[in-house]
Amino acid sequence: MRSIVNRLAADICVIGAGSGGLSVAAGAAQMGAKVVLIEKGKMGGDCLNYGCVPSKALIAAGKHAAAMSSGAAFGVKPQDAEIDYAKVKAHISDVIAQIEPNDSQERFESFGVTVVRAPARFTGPREVEAGDTRIAARRFVIATGSSAGIPPIPGLQDVSYFTNETIFENTDPPTHLVIIGGGPIGMEMAQAHRRLGAEVTVLEMFTVLSKDDPDLTRIVIHQLVTEGVKIHEAIKIESVGQTPTGVTIEITRDGVRQTINASHILVAAGRTPNIEELDLSHADIIHDRRGIKVDSRLRTSNKRVYAIGDVAGGLQFTHVANYHAGIVIRNALFRLPAKADTSAVPWVTYTDPELAQVGLNETQAKEQYGDTIRVLTWPFAENDRAQAERKTKGLVKIIVGSRGRILGAGLAGPHAGELIHPWVLALSAKLKIGAMANMIAPYPTLGEVNKRVAGSYYTPSLFSKRTKWFVRMLSKLG
Repeated sequence: MRSIVNRLAADICVIGAGSGGLSVAAGAAQMGAKVVLIEKGKMGGDCLNYGCVPSKALIAAGKHAAAMSSGAAFGVKPQDAEIDYAKVKAHISDVIAQIEPNDSQERFESFGVTVVRAPARFTGPREVEAGDTRIAARRFVIATGSSAGIPPIPGLQDVSYFTNETIFENTDPPTHLVIIGGGPIGMEMAQAHRRLGAEVTVLEMFTVLSKDDPDLTRIVIHQLVTEGVKIHEAIKIESVGQTPTGVTIEITRDGVRQTINASHILVAAGRTPNIEELDLSHADIIHDRRGIKVDSRLRTSNKRVYAIGDVAGGLQFTHVANYHAGIVIRNALFRLPAKADTSAVPWVTYTDPELAQVGLNETQAKEQYGDTIRVLTWPFAENDRAQAERKTKGLVKIIVGSRGRILGAGLAGPHAGELIHPWVLALSAKLKIGAMANMIAPYPTLGEVNKRVAGSYYTPSLFSKRTKWFVRMLSKLG
């Protein structure tokens, strides 16, 4: 029987010190609320310690390695990069260390937040226990995030494998890394490790990068294959086994069996919400294997409890968790009926070239609006800055509805994650395509692709026979 030593009362009790939970705690405390923040693991959660930050640091190392062998077109003699894997690991650790103070317990305590470092579980609709502390609060926010899902592959539990929580702590450079899962995480890690010297094989049961537009993913996939990443789609993994030198994976495709020998395995096959230890039934909170059920205001079935970020079962991005935090603060602190709207949430896959999307893609738009949509495209090869930098493999693709309404935007190309920003604003502010077409873009920039693709919306009418006739008539007036 656990002994309760401390009893705390709070306006808001936040469970989970990842990006979303920290945003709620910091905002609420600085607005005068009494806040308790509970975290059983590392402050900063998955994004800082196991996800966004270390992965982008590893990707950056891979880019520098690739740059050494890709300068011939510029008159720079290519050479093979020498990889010091221990220093790559040190680089990742240093990046985390530089950001870590922003998420530290000391910083949040300076805001007036009471931080409890222990696993949390509900003991009733209005109470939570964490270690030897019991917290009663007016409102609770569950922000416990998600963990790597482990597929039921025969033998997988009996071998050593990486997930995103362990791959960045690896100091032993993989000679052949097999990645199970061809989603954004799998493809990012595939290219980064390939550039750092590993042989890489991606195994995907369906289609890699299946949530993005095929016209755009084709560009990314072609680049990875060109760099030497082996991609096996539409396969079934029959079994995994340990060998004296690594692991062996048996796969089948169209009835043909193949054996792959590798040094390491990375499992990147989806995410599972972190809810098992919370005893949600004690708080009358409805949930399933996909996460906690919430309404449009992010309230659970217990209206005193909110769920945000990955654990709420929707889009699993750090920026969504931070957006959710703002919705919760408006609801819980100011009693405003704020609702979450994710129709203009962008996402980026940080391969090289990058892949970015916001709003509807072509398939989704056709399902909703039929043949009334127009699809606009513009290749990066038509951009002068892209030509100067020899980064012409790219495409911007815009979906436009009736009367120039922007329905969605996607890019595959250099800095796509930055170039998507004006389209996010356009969708959020319900701007029409003319707003982008009339924008003055500095020359020469990659951002001109956005203006050029928007301008192409007007090309059929501007250069039509009717326009030419009209111009001739006007010219006769002198």
